[in-house]
Amino acid sequence: MNQKNIENKIIANYQNEEKMMILVFAQWCVNHDLDPEDLYLQAYPQQASNQALQEAIALTVPKEEAGEIANNTLLNVLSLFGNDDLAFIVSELINQKLS
Repeated sequence: MNQKNIENKIIANYQNEEKMMILVFAQWCVNHDLDPEDLYLQAYPQQASNQALQEAIALTVPKEEAGEIANNTLLNVLSLFGNDDLAFIVSELINQKLS
């Protein structure tokens, strides 16, 4: 495998993992009766339309059919991909619900 193929494979893997992170976020929102687009816009107001988020929302299932996504799992996944602003918004919501 040449260098360019390796780079392309690494990029493709990252993009697939990023899509999974977005799906985890969207499903967590559905599970908590929250609007993923609204939360995303709170964190990133300059990104009014996010195609990857739209695709992830289309893949979510009703909360009755979904498995539980732990708050810490979501926060860790968001942080892993550098979504610190979104992790902050989610963290604030979690703290509001617990207090």
